[in-house]
Amino acid sequence: MLSDVIGDLACTVCGTATALTDGAVVCRTGHSFDVARHGYVSMVGGRRPPTGDSADMVAARARFLGAGHFEPLERAVVAAATSSAAAGCVVDLGAGTGHYLARVLDALAERTGIALDSSPAALRRAARCHPRAAAVGCDVWSTLPVRTGAAAVVLDVFAPRNADETIRILAPGGVFVVAAPTEAHLRELVEPLDLVRVDDDKERRIEDALRASFVEAATELVEHDMRLSHDDVSDLVGMGPSARHAPAPVTSLPDPATVTCSVRVSTFVARP
Repeated sequence: MLSDVIGDLACTVCGTATALTDGAVVCRTGHSFDVARHGYVSMVGGRRPPTGDSADMVAARARFLGAGHFEPLERAVVAAATSSAAAGCVVDLGAGTGHYLARVLDALAERTGIALDSSPAALRRAARCHPRAAAVGCDVWSTLPVRTGAAAVVLDVFAPRNADETIRILAPGGVFVVAAPTEAHLRELVEPLDLVRVDDDKERRIEDALRASFVEAATELVEHDMRLSHDDVSDLVGMGPSARHAPAPVTSLPDPATVTCSVRVSTFVARP
């Protein structure tokens, strides 16, 4: 799929257009990024990004999302993404396995997609998440490897938000879809398992970060109960930031456990 999105990519070092040549993505000034044997290309420019999610975290995410526990959230993300009338591709920031990108591409048959992540384990999966998706390694806090104005849709599901770079790559009339947990998300697990807590002020900070460039055009609260086995809970904890903090054993919970999913899906457009 890299050949189908190569026109939407840009060098992270100098910003010029790229071409796919002899197993590498090469820009006009000669910067070269080798395509991995798994099908993705890492286009990190400047400082090295964090290594991202581990292989175990990525595998846990693939199992949990594949089981359909977040299906209402997926539907809301797809609905927001399909509101874009702009021309261009779909870019998924912090795409992980590419699960949400694949769902959006299923609904937008004419679009191609670019999954951006810093984790090699995630990129290996994202590279094969959909026939019309390509996977590109980058630091989402730095220059994104996407041409200015190339994206009709930018997705951000539980991922960092780089407002300056997002507004740069977004096409006129495009939409920026942000899915972020509320303070009620996974509330039944936070204390028993000593999970990382959602900041009570998270929503305000998201809005503050985006206010200079974006206007919120729509928002939807996705909230529902999930019935999760101990294995499901282990995957849910293991795929997120709490996996790095040695959470308490899940055996203290009922099996199955009722757990709240509470996520706000917001659609932003460029400020006039």
